[in-house]
Amino acid sequence: MQGNEGQNKPCFTDPFSQWSQWQLLDSLLPTGGFAHSFGLEAAVQSHFVSNSNDLKTFIIHILENTGSLLLPFVYSASLLPNIETWHNLDKILDATLTNEVARKASISQGSALMRVASAVFFETPSLKTMRDASLGLGTVSFHHAPVFGLICGALGFDSTSSQRAYMFITMRDLLSAATRLNLIGPLGAALLQHQVAPVAEVILEKWMNRAAEEACQTMPLLDTVQGCHGYLFSRLFSS
Repeated sequence: MQGNEGQNKPCFTDPFSQWSQWQLLDSLLPTGGFAHSFGLEAAVQSHFVSNSNDLKTFIIHILENTGSLLLPFVYSASLLPNIETWHNLDKILDATLTNEVARKASISQGSALMRVASAVFFETPSLKTMRDASLGLGTVSFHHAPVFGLICGALGFDSTSSQRAYMFITMRDLLSAATRLNLIGPLGAALLQHQVAPVAEVILEKWMNRAAEEACQTMPLLDTVQGCHGYLFSRLFSS
């Protein structure tokens, strides 16, 4: 892994920072990600997903959409982890997300992630400073992708690792939701994660290192299905 300031500089120059970087990706970090299913619950109740093969296809499509729509914001925020860049990206993404369910989920997850990161990663005081300043403004939505990129950059991730990490947590949270919806067992979910990883890497290479202005929606049907989540009679997840 490489650092932001040089192609030959390793990302993990400080052993303690490596622990922080791992912790950011740990499911124990209470960011609220497991309260969301990325539209999977709505897809199940709409009979778009009913077995493991459907689930695999759904995950790949979600990853494709994550790559095209959200990776540009992670990339841009990780390159310049400062408050001006973050606020600008937050405004762009807020205008880009037309699906109200996805928009609320992004704000909920991003707000929780920024709150937890500013409290946990005390070796990076800039996170708390930026959060406090943003809360005072009252105009920042705290969307998840820019917040994640900002934190990755502050913790020393290079831009490529930041984008790969975002794809990883997306797949992790999706498989967790699938397990709780009884679509797949824990061992099956682990196996599926390993099988989809090479596909995720291809998707990453396809969409990585793009500016926020290039963000686009590639799976509108899934976006529509997720938008139906609020109309479900009974549900386990917030989105």
